[in-house]
Amino acid sequence: MQPDAPVILETEQARIWFPIQRGLLKRTVGHIKAVNDATLTVRAGETLGVVGESGSGKTTLALAVMRLIRSEGRITFRGTDIQHLNQRQMRPLRSDMQIVFQDPYGSLSPRMTVAEIIAEGLGVHGVEPGRDRRDMVGEIMAEVGLDPALMDRYPHEFSGGQRQRIAIARAMILRPKLLILDEPTSALDMTVQVQIVQLLRELQQKYGLAYLFISHDLKVVRALSHQVMVMKQGDVVEAGDADAIFDAPQTEYTRALMAAAFEGKVA
Repeated sequence: MQPDAPVILETEQARIWFPIQRGLLKRTVGHIKAVNDATLTVRAGETLGVVGESGSGKTTLALAVMRLIRSEGRITFRGTDIQHLNQRQMRPLRSDMQIVFQDPYGSLSPRMTVAEIIAEGLGVHGVEPGRDRRDMVGEIMAEVGLDPALMDRYPHEFSGGQRQRIAIARAMILRPKLLILDEPTSALDMTVQVQIVQLLRELQQKYGLAYLFISHDLKVVRALSHQVMVMKQGDVVEAGDADAIFDAPQTEYTRALMAAAFEGKVA
């Protein structure tokens, strides 16, 4: 990652509060403060790892970045403030920001073939309309380590690791600039995790991808991330260079996370 690489994603004091409403009139009596004042920057070719316990706000922040839920503050994607764009205005940007979900079982339709799943976004976003879609599917399957001859099979015929490769292929066929990875390895065994991390590294290096990598697995985060943001109950408690945070965490909460992940090796 080059330190002067173009900025792909920025947020400034992003805040996501969900109202608590009660009574017949649905009066707002409080808020669930899912994310408070999250500020981050991700450049081309860079991975920002977002870590924290369950309920810390990691996935909520990712959904706000994708404009799938409402938030306050500023969200800038490739120099464009997207916070107040409507759905029609957002549509041209959607192909450049893709997401890979945690569960490779639940995120793929069992009624669609692999070819249909991977190619679905091409029609939605009008990507390279003159090209044969099966050729494009075959190319991206090979790139993520899948046999293109299997494209007419269904998701249940693949292993968990293969299904996650299918999910990555579905995102990558659109040639995005930003890939949000929401716990992409947590449902996989350790050997397959290593393979998926290596694939993500190769894709990032080849295409200069920006990754927002969400995980509670700090070992995987350390293997992939250049920068790290630590969240606790909606608050960003620490952020900065990955090596600095892993080697010398500044907050008690981060030290506890590191100790749990690395068997007490962090002082």
